[in-house]
Amino acid sequence: MTPLLVEVGQLFADAGHELALVGGPVRDAFLGRTSPDLDFTCSAPPEEIESTLAGWADTTWDVGREFGTIGARRGEHTLEITTYRADAYEEDSRKPIVAFGDKLTEDLVRRDFTMNAMALRLPQLEFVDPHGGLDDLAHELLVTPHAPEISFSDDPLRMMRAARFVSQLDVRVAPDVAGAMTQMADRIGIVSAERVRDEINKLLLGAHPRAGLEVLVDTGLAEHVLPELPALKLEVDEHHRHKDVYDHSLIVLEQAIDLEDEPGATGEDVVVGPDLTLRLAALLHDIGKPATRRFESGGGVSFHHHEVVGANWSASGYVPCVMTKKPSLRCRDSWNCTCAFTGMARGPGPTRLCGATSPTLGRSWGGCTS
Repeated sequence: MTPLLVEVGQLFADAGHELALVGGPVRDAFLGRTSPDLDFTCSAPPEEIESTLAGWADTTWDVGREFGTIGARRGEHTLEITTYRADAYEEDSRKPIVAFGDKLTEDLVRRDFTMNAMALRLPQLEFVDPHGGLDDLAHELLVTPHAPEISFSDDPLRMMRAARFVSQLDVRVAPDVAGAMTQMADRIGIVSAERVRDEINKLLLGAHPRAGLEVLVDTGLAEHVLPELPALKLEVDEHHRHKDVYDHSLIVLEQAIDLEDEPGATGEDVVVGPDLTLRLAALLHDIGKPATRRFESGGGVSFHHHEVVGANWSASGYVPCVMTKKPSLRCRDSWNCTCAFTGMARGPGPTRLCGATSPTLGRSWGGCTS
């Protein structure tokens, strides 16, 4: 890997540009992990990135020219090279007002966490760590380069990324970062549902998803992105093996992960991990309990048919209505449709996103009210 880094670094230096390996690949090198992609930042604008790579890269493509990013492939290696950024953000949007910068330090300060704000200048292989990311990485601590309130106000998706990194990297959230996430949890509402969904999926596929989910619940983020999960805290485990259904569901998730097969395993019943379907099924298997809770004579509690309610809601409501906030196939017509979220019909009306009332929370989620 080092010869490639020196080679591309010299290529840009000869063209009069600065280049640095940055972010995840630098962090992962200290963790002994291999990054699938190589992320670089440089002083050249996008058109000069392309011209510098011409003849050296096997192919190049436009990843996001307006954001300064050009992709390239050299042999088996994939590179993404982005012009130094010095963005600004509007309060009601996570989309940046893109501004290209001229200094590596300006680029690093706008990154999500200090462990991702480390760089390696090329071709000289000079380590750059202005925010103490290596020390935070050694202490397994997520810290922001800016004050966390500024970082999360600029881009609320970083709060979801914090939970995801807890799952993937087995790190902890710094107390001030956790406090800011708690105070600003409702700001996640300005982020597109697709981006939130992608972060949740990556979290679930991590090595420690329970820890990541606990961050979401403890900070209040789950109330906005996965509300059925914290609702399970209110329900008692009728088998009296765990303190509540929430704790029980997390334990089942861990047990399901233990049953996943290693890559390369073969056989009829093999489930190679990490498997998103298996993990979602384990996590959501009891979400029908709050809607079916019944207090029996003698002080007992029952949840008859909770598996049916939960299965129906997960299959036809959870993914289309909660994870993507998009109308289900059964709710695209404008007249007398059946809501995929509750199974209840609604009368004539305009075509709108399904915003039906959640059977667990008793309130609507996004879109409209049916």
